[in-house]
Amino acid sequence: MKYGESAFDILYLLFAVTTGCLILRRARNTVEKQMGAAALILGCGDAFHLVPRVLNYFTDADLNAALGIGKLVTSLTMTVFYVLLYEIWAGYYHEEKPRSLTWCVWGSAVLRAVLCLFPQNGWAQNSSDMTWGILRNIPFVLLGAVICLLYFRKRKDDRSFRFLWLCICLSFLFYVPVAVAAGVLPILGMLMLPKTVCYILMILAFLSAVRKPVPGADTD
Repeated sequence: MKYGESAFDILYLLFAVTTGCLILRRARNTVEKQMGAAALILGCGDAFHLVPRVLNYFTDADLNAALGIGKLVTSLTMTVFYVLLYEIWAGYYHEEKPRSLTWCVWGSAVLRAVLCLFPQNGWAQNSSDMTWGILRNIPFVLLGAVICLLYFRKRKDDRSFRFLWLCICLSFLFYVPVAVAAGVLPILGMLMLPKTVCYILMILAFLSAVRKPVPGADTD
């Protein structure tokens, strides 16, 4: 099991970072640069958690603190990733960003980040406190629900992003049980594998989008 999971994690990180760099190299406008940045942030952020996780399988070193801090970094970069998805939605579909919607997105993201920084989360101890797992993920789920709905409404407008809403929805369905209750039921950690597959599909959607003209996007 440790070999299969470790290989999957390493391949995912290499894919996310390499594809992010490729998208940035091909980017013709701001929105495509945001797609490349989103892929890179996702891959680099996950590396803070996945690399210690892989090393933990093969070394006797105490990596408990590194695993916990890695979870913190991943939590913050995932939040940034979904804010970027909002910006990508607005630029890709040439949509106005209503003030109330923007406040909702940014407010949820900032609240999530602030809650993640509370010492009660016990990141340095790699704590799995269920109460704080629930608290810090309430605004994150709200953020994800908003982004999912935005892409759901646009699912028929573009071939590259037609299933992006579904990937977002499924990623949260796989993620939330792990974030909240994996400390009680460690077997729930297996749900991180299909969640990662959802992220891979999102990055592939970005890659597909940069191969054709972006409707309504402003060029640099």
